Amino acid sequence: MKKHGILNSHISKILADLGHTDFIVVADAGLPVPEGVTKIDLALKLGVPSFQDVVDVIAADMVIEKVTLAEEIKQENEQALQYIMRTFVGEQLEHSQIIEPTAVIEFCSHEQFKALTRQAKAVIRTGEATPFANCILQAGVHFGYISVE
Repeated sequence: MKKHGILNSHISKILADLGHTDFIVVADAGLPVPEGVTKIDLALKLGVPSFQDVVDVIAADMVIEKVTLAEEIKQENEQALQYIMRTFVGEQLEHSQIIEPTAVIEFCSHEQFKALTRQAKAVIRTGEATPFANCILQAGVHFGYISVE
């Protein structure tokens, strides 16, 4: 049995199989999953697990270079938008220093977002019950650190 990281075997395998620019979707309970795209359904009841809980766990285990959101999140779910911005862009530090962004944030219409999900390696469905709490997480590359002595 695994001791660390993601215990869900389906998510763990999807992340291990991602290549550079491949992407997954973390979705609220209502986002339609296109036919032919793998759905990993984590929803237990409304709100459980939350969008934030699932994104936190995935972000700790995945190199993410780009996050795509529906434009509508700006008006309809400011809390989810602020969470994504804090998580992937960083917050201002003391003395006006800014943390280096960890990912590019892009926006598209909700209809474009749903069209993009057709190319996802998987859609991970949460129990989130707030509007537009969906994101596309695009894989970056982790080369690791090699010590030269």
